[in-house]
Amino acid sequence: MALQARRWLPGRDLILVTDSGFAALLFLDAMRRGGISTITRLRLDAALYEPAPPRPPGTIGRPRTKGARLPALSEVLAAKSTPWRRVNVPGWYGAGERTIEITSATAVWRHGGLPVAPIRWVLIRDPENRFAPQALLCTDLARDPVQIVGWFVQRWQVEVTFQEARAHLGVETQRQGSDKAIARTTPCLLALVSIVSLLADRLPKRERQRVITAAWYAKPSPTFSDALAAVRRTIWREQAFLTSPRRGKRTKPRPTLPEPWAYALCHAA
Repeated sequence: MALQARRWLPGRDLILVTDSGFAALLFLDAMRRGGISTITRLRLDAALYEPAPPRPPGTIGRPRTKGARLPALSEVLAAKSTPWRRVNVPGWYGAGERTIEITSATAVWRHGGLPVAPIRWVLIRDPENRFAPQALLCTDLARDPVQIVGWFVQRWQVEVTFQEARAHLGVETQRQGSDKAIARTTPCLLALVSIVSLLADRLPKRERQRVITAAWYAKPSPTFSDALAAVRRTIWREQAFLTSPRRGKRTKPRPTLPEPWAYALCHAA
């Protein structure tokens, strides 16, 4: 799919951000040859090497694919001589701006019998020890380490979208009897996430910023469930709660649904 996107967009700069399941040398080599920059996690004990030295003229035998062995990232993490750089990363996994420390360098990742992958690795640690140190890799050696971290953090938005689509729109719980029906329904439900977000953005500020909370769970900002309830409330008000005007005088008041009830039903629907 990524290579097909490259054929469709030959002049675009494509960045593929993946989880650790795609940290495979065959995959990284295919993406690099296809002109796609890949960012993923890297094991702290990965075998990293210096690039192969220049081959002298007249040398017999196969060319070298790697140089000297480099220290493992776990050793770099523990070394007191490691230079750390403190940076601020916005949108850190939905928790706002986070201050972290990073260090980075280039290396060659190699395993016997597999393609060699030149990478830029980025080692991340938290000064306040709120999460365990982790390492990232990028197949584009010229990328800025701060940009690499920023791109990887953006992947969290995709994970949140998938979770919200499952929780509120029924993705992966369809009751169709064929695979083709499921294949048609899933893209429609994922597109519905975008439609709801766009409709919620067009609502008045007071309606789109309304947040439902509980005594044990406080939300500083609206989530997708709040946006879905706001859009649902607007549709109900414009299509279901309006009745045809009467020609004569009304003898008794028309019953209306109390606003708190309506808002609660929008979340329960």
